[in-house]
Amino acid sequence: MTELTPHSSRSAILTVAEVIDETPDARSIVFEVPEAHSDKFSDYLSGQFLTLRIPSEQTGSVARCYSLSSAPGRDELLKVTVKRTADGYGSNWICDNLAAGSQIESLPPSGVFTPANIHAPLLLIAAGSGVTPVMSILKTALAAGTGPITFFYANRGEQDVIFAAELRELQAANPGRLTVVHWLESLQGRPTAKALATFFKPMAGTHSAYICGPGPFMDAVHEGLAKAKFDHHEVHTEVYNSLSGDPFEDVELEEVSAEEAAAAAEVEVELDGDTHVLAWPRSRTLVDVMLGAGLDAPYSCQEGECGSCACTLTEGTVEMENSGALDPDDIADGYILGCQARPTSDSLKVEF
Repeated sequence: MTELTPHSSRSAILTVAEVIDETPDARSIVFEVPEAHSDKFSDYLSGQFLTLRIPSEQTGSVARCYSLSSAPGRDELLKVTVKRTADGYGSNWICDNLAAGSQIESLPPSGVFTPANIHAPLLLIAAGSGVTPVMSILKTALAAGTGPITFFYANRGEQDVIFAAELRELQAANPGRLTVVHWLESLQGRPTAKALATFFKPMAGTHSAYICGPGPFMDAVHEGLAKAKFDHHEVHTEVYNSLSGDPFEDVELEEVSAEEAAAAAEVEVELDGDTHVLAWPRSRTLVDVMLGAGLDAPYSCQEGECGSCACTLTEGTVEMENSGALDPDDIADGYILGCQARPTSDSLKVEF
């Protein structure tokens, strides 16, 4: 077996410890992390994902994001769960090629689909393989939180239910606190917005909702939550888009010209509890400016599609070439993408 070497200063080579068949078309991949990278990979939040570098004969490699189904502090090793999709090159390659002892390159855990308050009442909503990050949140909330949790999980049929046994065990171990509701299309048809609204309504005003699943399902869920009068601030969605670039390449920063420096805006960045005041040239993105200042800026795809660099703009204005990872409500609430944002005001404040 050829030993892999990282293509980026941020990435690491993970070794597959175990492959678990969850359903006929879904597998969980358990990873061992090299000691040298244990800090970056073990310090993650429930709901985050790994970006894996998958070999491709046509392009050399493709980057794909897969949610962690493991929970920090509860599971010793990292685990992603991958379901085959008909035209999904990455998912089929992983299911066909990875076995115990295999190696694959990965970026550290990333993403902002994480619970703001682990003690709050939670409504966790998933369909199909969208259960993966929601399962991570569930396990963390049960282990470290205190609030009631309703877990709504839709699938085509009983044989498609990923983590069926684990969900039964968790419900049995947490009577009165965890309610698991399975919706099977083979028995009940596809969930409609009207039916979902009826189910969600008793939780409006008390629960925070976290949703992951196929597009049409999430559209119905969003409509159902709106009909049930959920505040949009309490609705959180995980969306994946295929990445076209190579996030495993280290970012090469061009030198700032004297003209750029003279016309630069000033930004106050709050990151990991520390505040940094930086000059922000108008043609540069916030992530580039932070990297140039030696800060450990959170980012992954650099395309505006993964949401890893999402942050809150509390003062000033920006323009973004692509805001694909944000929905209109996110933007209205002041969220921006650091890899896409360029300043349009002289003074700005940003919080990560």
